Amino acid sequence: MSAPTSALSAFDLRAAARRAVIQGGFDPDWPPAAAQQLASLASAQPGASTDRDLRGMLWSSIDDDTSRDLDQIEVADAVPGGGIRVCVAIADVDALVPRGSPLDVHAARNGTTVYTGVMTFPMLPELLSTDRTSLAPDQDRRAIVAEMTVAIDGSTSAPGVYMARVRNGAQLTYGGVGAWLDGTGAAPSAVARQPALADQLRLQEEAARRLRARRLERGALELATIEANPLVRDGHVVGLEATRPGPARDLIEDFMIAANTVIAEYLAGQGRSSIRRVVRTPARWPRIVSLGAQYGVTLPAEPDGSALAAFLAARRAADPDRFPDLSLAVVKLLGPGEYVVDTPGVPAPGHFGLAVGDYTHGTAPNRRYADLVTERLVKATLAGVPAPYTDAELAAIAVHCTEQENNARKAARVVHKEAAAVLLAGQIGTVFDGIVTGVTDHGTFARILTPPAEGLVQHDSRHVDVGDRVRVRLVATDPSRGYIDFALA
Repeated sequence: MSAPTSALSAFDLRAAARRAVIQGGFDPDWPPAAAQQLASLASAQPGASTDRDLRGMLWSSIDDDTSRDLDQIEVADAVPGGGIRVCVAIADVDALVPRGSPLDVHAARNGTTVYTGVMTFPMLPELLSTDRTSLAPDQDRRAIVAEMTVAIDGSTSAPGVYMARVRNGAQLTYGGVGAWLDGTGAAPSAVARQPALADQLRLQEEAARRLRARRLERGALELATIEANPLVRDGHVVGLEATRPGPARDLIEDFMIAANTVIAEYLAGQGRSSIRRVVRTPARWPRIVSLGAQYGVTLPAEPDGSALAAFLAARRAADPDRFPDLSLAVVKLLGPGEYVVDTPGVPAPGHFGLAVGDYTHGTAPNRRYADLVTERLVKATLAGVPAPYTDAELAAIAVHCTEQENNARKAARVVHKEAAAVLLAGQIGTVFDGIVTGVTDHGTFARILTPPAEGLVQHDSRHVDVGDRVRVRLVATDPSRGYIDFALA
């Protein structure tokens, strides 16, 4: 049964979000010692005389419209022979959050920022993550720079990792830059004012295109799952917004993959242990093979990333509407990503989905604790001092960060379901177009197309299967449990 209107108006999504993160194992409140440390922090990040001064370069950031926790900025320039030098600067969070400090202990416990759509529960206080340790525009900041040269064929050379002073010259957004890059919108104001910035972004786009083409040649998987985030205004859910891919998001994703690869290879080359981000060779490959057979495609008996990538590319072109659901099925069969320790002489498994062997997470130290640990490992290596963590400590951190990342995903999913149930509560009886997303022993699930909300299909629905288009009638919602119930129409 759907909740009465009075109950819905009283349903507090912010309280529900807080409850979900606490139940997920997170502590959303700063302990007194952490608050005291925050109050005593210096306003400036300490630097070193050996830092390179790169503040004169035309750096920019591209992120979500509302993001202020800017972990990285980018710049590129052409080099002889057709190459493009790409530099990614990463905020030096460790400078103000030293290991073992109260803020660090609290960040280690939570492991990650939790984004619920209704509220954000930051890993670090906003005074840090959105200000003093953010690569905010027009502010001098200390950063770790990962550098590489991208050749015409997408191969990389001349990698480098070093400390530098940088200055973000333009805070840009995915939507604004993406629309401009693909010709569907005007140039963002900062780009329109600076012709050199426009040239800079076009050069970055070309470098990203080369990097992506190279990865795809090596068997990287292009997946497109739908993430529907609640739109909340004045405490009320007004819609669900699906995150859509675009050229600006692709650009940043390509640069982050490349930068994290450079960092992983740098630590390995220096004989240092590190935390790696891996997706193992899928144990459920036979099920992926049978999934391909449903579409008349014969995949190899042994895991083959290139063959799977070709199959996915063909399905995306043939049926773009259903491709997100095929993507979701493949993601589940690949298995989740995890953090593991890479020690000298004992290589980590690699990342099957990205088709890279050396890959870490080090580009988001304001948001993920594994990245902050990686940053400390890099800084110690650059300084020529012993690693700040033992292998056993790194192993424990890797396990905990994996658990907390999974918990954050579950908490966000709970809140998204509650928000969707609130949004749809006034539409009982409405018929929607949808797609079957799951058929399990517990029932059949479908996602309606607009808004992109998922629910349980009541009664006997055994004659439908994953990927089938259906018409469903909304019969009930329960925001307190995040339930949405449909019936086949």
